[in-house]
Amino acid sequence: LELKRMSVSREHRGRGLARALCREVLGFARARGYGAVVLSTSVVQVAAQRLYEGQGFRKVGTSYPSLLGTVINFQIYHYRCELGDGG
Repeated sequence: LELKRMSVSREHRGRGLARALCREVLGFARARGYGAVVLSTSVVQVAAQRLYEGQGFRKVGTSYPSLLGTVINFQIYHYRCELGDGG
């Protein structure tokens, strides 16, 4: 399952909503038999990286979105959370 474009508006940040949304996605995927959840985020999204890593995601690769991204070293980080057998 791919998690795409999760965002919490600025005025609602810091309340644990992103963590709750992430847990909900993982539970949804696990309940439906998915083996893993994958996502991508950019090098500048440090808070998102911390959130995902805190939820069990591990960085599995990097890429560049374009030639310009390569020139300015703007990386996209790819994450994966293995769901196991649900236990």
